[in-house]
Formats: sequence, structure tokens, C-alpha cells
Amino acid sequence: MKRILVLLMLVQLPLRMLAGDEDGIVGKWSDHKGEAKVMIYKKGEKFFGKLYWLKDPYDENGNVRKDKKNPAPEKRERALEGLEILQGFHYQNGIWTGGKIYDPRTGKSYDCKLSLSGDGKLSIRGYLGFSFIGKTETMLRI
Repeated sequence: MKRILVLLMLVQLPLRMLAGDEDGIVGKWSDHKGEAKVMIYKKGEKFFGKLYWLKDPYDENGNVRKDKKNPAPEKRERALEGLEILQGFHYQNGIWTGGKIYDPRTGKSYDCKLSLSGDGKLSIRGYLGFSFIGKTETMLRI
């Protein structure tokens, strides 16, 4: 009986790994340069992420960094810390897709998909129209 239980557990383990974990991206992440940290969370059935820490939160004048490049003038006075930069992702077949990423350095938003690698790194792929035309950033779990 013990052998059957062990065998069943061994068979289920790879199936669970293939199925993935919908909430696997929830948590705190750091970019590979250590310049920013993002907290990813779930609201309802969708995933979002906001900047919660910046290495340089102040500009050259000692003022809190603002969203100065935002195309909407009414949003240019928002602080970068606390800014929601990942919006509206849903989980499908091991990938979080259907969302947008906002780049405060340029003021532009891009289509985006998120995925976890086998070693636990988060890949964030921002693109325009087609995912093969874009850029991928890697983040490390904190």
C-alpha cells in the first residue's frame, strides 16, 4: 500500500509542475540591476504590479521622482513609488498574458506577458503587437 501511495505521489508531482501555479508570480521582485522593486498582487481574477521601491527615489533637486513622461498631463505629478506599472494579466497555460506594462522612463505602455522560468526568475516581455518584436526583462524574487 505504501508503494502505491509513493508511486501516485511521484506521478502527480510532474503533473503539478506542468500545470503551473496561477498565483506563482504573486510577491515581491527585484530587477536584475537592483534599481527597482515591484510587488505583484491579484485583484479578483487579474494580476497587477506596482513599484514599491526605487534605488533613487529622488531627482537631482531632492524632490520625489514623478511620472514626468506620462502622456496624460494630469498624471505627471504622480510619484513613481507606488505607481501601478503592470495591469490586467490573466493566467493561461503557464503564462500570464493579456496585460499591459507601463514604462515611466518613456511614458509608454506596451502589451506584455509574464512567465516563470524553471529557476524561479520572472520574465517580463513587453511588445508592440507581436511578442517576437519586443524586449524581455528578468526579475528575481525577493
